[in-house]
Amino acid sequence: MYIEALRPRVVGFGVDRVRVTSPFVLRTVEPPFEAVVGRRVVGVSRIGKRIVLEMEGELFVVMHLMIAARLRWAEGPDARPFGGRHMLASLHFAAGALSMLEASKQKRASVHVVAGREGLGQFQRGGLDVLGASDAEFGAALARERHTLKRALTDPRLFDGIGNSFSDEILHAARLSPFKLTTALTPAEVSGLASACRGVLAGWTDRLRAELTDGSGWLRFPGPGEITAFRPGFAVHGRYRLPCPACATPVQRVVFSEREFNYCPGCQTGGKVLADRSLSRLFREDWQKVVEGLEGK
Repeated sequence: MYIEALRPRVVGFGVDRVRVTSPFVLRTVEPPFEAVVGRRVVGVSRIGKRIVLEMEGELFVVMHLMIAARLRWAEGPDARPFGGRHMLASLHFAAGALSMLEASKQKRASVHVVAGREGLGQFQRGGLDVLGASDAEFGAALARERHTLKRALTDPRLFDGIGNSFSDEILHAARLSPFKLTTALTPAEVSGLASACRGVLAGWTDRLRAELTDGSGWLRFPGPGEITAFRPGFAVHGRYRLPCPACATPVQRVVFSEREFNYCPGCQTGGKVLADRSLSRLFREDWQKVVEGLEGK
């Protein structure tokens, strides 16, 4: 949604000034960030999860929001950027100010300034765009490496732009276990997973677009809390212990590193509760391995 909201606001406008408030966000030195000042934006696109502002003269600003960063737009030529202590960087236009914010203590968002279109190749991971792919193309990408489905869907070398939250929703829609191996799928399951990818991604794009479009058809810029990994309409992601909307089984989770993913044992794993690395080690033989007896059942 950021890309669709940015295009009418910045394309055709020149950058009046830039500001960097976090020294860690800017990952390139040459060209400097200030090189974009005075140049018009001629396009807004994406590479995977990165947002790309194309400036005249083939200069590109590549922004990666990672997990916690967000963009905010302040309208008007004298607009002040949002963010306060959370602001990382901002670009000022005649029409308004674009700010990048990150509330997390661990600053992972990044900005690269790249000269020349060939320089964008460093961000290309080669993943398949599932919305424009056939079932056969999807199946070929899935079969390239032997992984769990969760890992495969979120691997940018295999599939383009599928993150943690939507992979949870896709696997729930396909009624497949996150731990099932890519090599163990039947042709029908591959087709069903491809269909689930298209349905979930296109459906949520349409839903978010409708939420942000006002009565005149103008797409307003997303505000605080409107671009989030946890949405009320999700079936499983971020809904640990809440009832699955399809079968009422309490949604479960698997924690890994600093993240977690969610799934429904009733819909996806035949009633089996997947081992959570941290909790299963803690409880050992008392680890609850089946749905019966889970809180909420």
